[in-house]
Amino acid sequence: MSAPSNAERMEKIVSLCKRRGFVFQSSEIYGGLNGCWDYGPLGVELKRNLKNYWWSVMVHGRDDVVGMDGSILMNRAVWKASGHEDTFSDPMVDCRTCKARLRTDQVIEKKDVRQCPNCGGKDLTEPRPFNLMFKTYVGATEDESSITYLRPETAQAIFVQFKNILEVSRKKLPFGIAQIGKAFRNEINPRNFTFRSREFEQMELEYFCRAEEGMKLLDYWLEERLKFYENIGISREKLHARKVPDEERAFYSKGTYDIEYDFPFGRQELEGVAYRTDYDLSQHQKASGKSLEYFDEETKQRFVPHVVEPSAGVDRTVLALICEAYSEDEAPDEKGKMETRVVLRFRPRMAPIKCGIFPLLKNNAQLVAKAKAIVDLLRPHMNVFYDESGAIGRRYRRQDEIGTPFGVTVDFETLGERDAALRDTVTLRDRDSMRQERVKISDLAQLLSGRVA
Repeated sequence: MSAPSNAERMEKIVSLCKRRGFVFQSSEIYGGLNGCWDYGPLGVELKRNLKNYWWSVMVHGRDDVVGMDGSILMNRAVWKASGHEDTFSDPMVDCRTCKARLRTDQVIEKKDVRQCPNCGGKDLTEPRPFNLMFKTYVGATEDESSITYLRPETAQAIFVQFKNILEVSRKKLPFGIAQIGKAFRNEINPRNFTFRSREFEQMELEYFCRAEEGMKLLDYWLEERLKFYENIGISREKLHARKVPDEERAFYSKGTYDIEYDFPFGRQELEGVAYRTDYDLSQHQKASGKSLEYFDEETKQRFVPHVVEPSAGVDRTVLALICEAYSEDEAPDEKGKMETRVVLRFRPRMAPIKCGIFPLLKNNAQLVAKAKAIVDLLRPHMNVFYDESGAIGRRYRRQDEIGTPFGVTVDFETLGERDAALRDTVTLRDRDSMRQERVKISDLAQLLSGRVA
């Protein structure tokens, strides 16, 4: 069968996400809200699996990283000191022909003439800065003294709590502070499904170090992060480490890599790994008047640590997981006729549901009771789904389409009706190979737990 084009593939992925409950448009019954998305029953499980695995690898699996959870609203002074209030903006242009509002990098040039990518119009405004932060007010009055912002990144909460966390955790350099949380950016033109959104979630690590360690740790964290994506099921061939050139880097950065992925709509950034030097801590120390220095007990020196930051987007990574997993092949239906099978080939640890459990017939009380007992057996260990509706082949297909890696079928052999030696065994089906094997019910929990880890 011929592979769909990238545009067709993306359309099918978006359709699948809504049809099967991964992602819905926010406020859909009221026409939606551009750049905002809600995660349905399967999407929220996929997202949670990703975040839990990130936390397991980046925090629980290391001795040199601790976690925190900062507030979305912070004192306005934080955003003044960090430079966000004055400089966190994108250049924006308007098309006077079709009234489109565009980021400057979306404008196309033909024969040295700027054109609107939507209508081809040439009547464009000059670029002007557009601040991406959502402004809000704290308290009962809306005046200059009550202004603050919904945070555009989670990192600043880590920097302003650096001293407190250093004291309570008693860590020595190098060490990191990790955080997963919501961030908000008033994007000029949200696009590409959930890729560029106005409300999104970040997984960030601020890894503090001595100045002489910075460049070495930048390369170390780049490799660690590439390994992470491979371990969640994203092919290394579709990942690219782009070294950001000097003219594109933030002025305070000594080195930055963008980890990019080949989405159906083009190669785009999944994560940035940046060596931010001591800029952030120095800015907050200067603006607050409070010391954010580290005291080295061995050398008796005080200094402001440098920091390397791997910063990943949860929503972008979820989208990459779905794009990577989406597959079409051919498989026989219950009558033996070949048909197209849609499969999400998630790595088992990422799959929203780990195992589907099916009684062969829903009108056989013994089969149903046995299947429900297996649900109770497995549920403490993993997320499972019970389905007794329709032909068994249809039930397999439904689970294939949402990425469930394993299926357990309770049949008459389970009851020992055809062979006493097979009593209390079930058929265990693998999603990708469609291979089936007989497994003892008593072995299921241990066997599946090992395969989905």
